[in-house]
Amino acid sequence: MAKKKTVGVGIIGCGNISQAYFNGAKTFEVLKIVSCADINIEVARAKAEENGCTAQTVKELLANKDVDLVINLTVPAVHAKVSLTALKAGKHVHSEKPLAISLNDGKAIMDMAEKNGLLVGCAPDTFMGAGLQTCRKVVDDGWIGRIVGGTAFMMSRGPESWHPNPFFFYQKGAGPMFDMGPYYITALVHLLGPVKSVTAITSRAFEKRTATCKEHFGKRIPVDVPTHYSGVLEFHSEAIITATVSFDVHKHNHSPIELYGTEGSLKVPDPNTFSGPVEIFTATGGEWQTQTLSHPYAENMRSIGAADLAYAILGKRKHRASGELAYHVLEVMHALEKSSNHRKHVEIKSRPDRPSALPLGLIPGRLDP
Repeated sequence: MAKKKTVGVGIIGCGNISQAYFNGAKTFEVLKIVSCADINIEVARAKAEENGCTAQTVKELLANKDVDLVINLTVPAVHAKVSLTALKAGKHVHSEKPLAISLNDGKAIMDMAEKNGLLVGCAPDTFMGAGLQTCRKVVDDGWIGRIVGGTAFMMSRGPESWHPNPFFFYQKGAGPMFDMGPYYITALVHLLGPVKSVTAITSRAFEKRTATCKEHFGKRIPVDVPTHYSGVLEFHSEAIITATVSFDVHKHNHSPIELYGTEGSLKVPDPNTFSGPVEIFTATGGEWQTQTLSHPYAENMRSIGAADLAYAILGKRKHRASGELAYHVLEVMHALEKSSNHRKHVEIKSRPDRPSALPLGLIPGRLDP
């Protein structure tokens, strides 16, 4: 028998982010989208027609023998339930972030995957894009020396002015940390390795917020989660990162991420994107210099993590946007809140491998040389 060259994909959840995943999946020859499902079958049918696949119920999709890998794009509150159901059905899983809301559910997912001999991947996979891969090369090649410290800032006024359904952003499992924190923490672990401990203080500016999006203009939104986090992340590499993640800030001038090394400094692009700019300052250069991106995939490339997982399924190698990495990020996010609640440092128990860098010179549509 010829060795299998593609992995059949079923997408569960056909909401706002799904088209970016459909588009990204079409880029990679290792992925073949077989079917899609949604709690609203009409939504699934519309996406299926738009993207040339079959609309099915979740039960039908999980029973489909042509589906090897489920991409879970449901809302965070049911990430764990859907992923566990898919794993029980014998499917590999790549989930939108976060891996789960609770650490217990995250561990259950990883235990189920191990028990069934399956693989789990999880967003964000933006660190596999051109911008953050270029930063990784800068760090690994020693351009700015040993990383001593840095900053990470994700600060906005919240999504209620533009998102068509802003209510869940202020419920358990969301807020600025669980919504946007995964991008920043994942990017930092990709660049620096795993987190050792955290110290943080959190707050909530408003008990209720007012939606100004056209769909819910004027409606009041109960706020059940912290909306401002400020903390320090200590890494096993001995780097110390000061981080603020907030939905309570009107405007600021901070870079998304900056790293400070013994030989220079690095401005890291927005980790919610796949592109640049990447800027470096060294003593010999004397000023900030914008770097040419060293890697491909600067476009919106959702599904790149699923494609990398597909290579792992076919070739039995490690994938980068792994469940182990996502569980570590989940533990760090919970630890920030725990640190604030208990007014103490919190040690991080998980310690995943630092994801490997992508090789140079990749052919478009592939992730292996």
